[in-house]
Amino acid sequence: MYYRKCGHSGIKLPVLSLGLWHNFGDVDPFDVATEMMLKAFDSGICHFDLANNYGPSPGSAEVNFGRILKQHLSSHRDEMFISSKAGHDMWQGVYGTGSSRKNIIASCDQSLKRTGLDYFDIFYSHVYDGETPVEETMQALIDLVRQGKALYVGISKYPADKQQQAYDILREAHVPCLLSQYRCSLFDPKAQQENFQIAADNGSGIICFSPLAQGLLTDKYLNGIPEGSRAARESGFLKREQVTAKRVEAAGKLNEIAKSRNQSLAQMALAWVLNDNRVSSCIIGTSSLAQLTGNLDTLKNLEFSAEETNSINQIINNPELYF
Repeated sequence: MYYRKCGHSGIKLPVLSLGLWHNFGDVDPFDVATEMMLKAFDSGICHFDLANNYGPSPGSAEVNFGRILKQHLSSHRDEMFISSKAGHDMWQGVYGTGSSRKNIIASCDQSLKRTGLDYFDIFYSHVYDGETPVEETMQALIDLVRQGKALYVGISKYPADKQQQAYDILREAHVPCLLSQYRCSLFDPKAQQENFQIAADNGSGIICFSPLAQGLLTDKYLNGIPEGSRAARESGFLKREQVTAKRVEAAGKLNEIAKSRNQSLAQMALAWVLNDNRVSSCIIGTSSLAQLTGNLDTLKNLEFSAEETNSINQIINNPELYF
């Protein structure tokens, strides 16, 4: 495993982190979740990315993570970097969502109880809700650090103007933003274009999620929508209509470049995100031990030739591919 510094801090993260957004909830096989988490840790992945609403059902990923930690890894807590977040819909009622101080503090307390942890290594504001003053949300994060419930704080998916405002408030309070989390992939360059440099200029590390565009940047959809895949389900983040002919065609062309690199399309897509030296880590989400092992093999080839870069850019330089 390779490790990179988070901005101007002393923290290093593995270039691949394990996300528990999917496949670790109470609808998923607990033994498979356990195998993946232990394999990840044994392979040098010490960062595990959670949020209060991860599951399904919401909260169940934190519960299962806590069970696995207690049963197998409790003696290794100081070797692990564990995150959680709050801001998206979590429980019914007016206070169960958003970026208010009440939601942030209550969510952190609930997440600590579900995981069985005494503190999180980093706690994020999961999303700017468009209503709560940034000052209120950042003060809640600052207070979590001062209360000992989090060692560091971060922001996720903040638009550029609110992103800079958050950095300024946190810096003034001497609780700088350790990590800024954004969606990024070959089919989703928006944050790379609009947010990455702001983060770098302010000393924040960058951690990316959805590097495989919900599976579109794998070989899964090269020949249509398989039964049981995310796009085939009635509910989910990847919709059937998002598996467009242009995206499938582009994925096919990218797959040919990946083959020439002795990589799968997924491995090349991960390597492409990590090729940006501003990125501290990339979050992978896996549903099986084989998938996790395949993602880890990405580390065998992280470099791109000028010819490969040019060929990739020619394929992806098309707004019709973007999310």
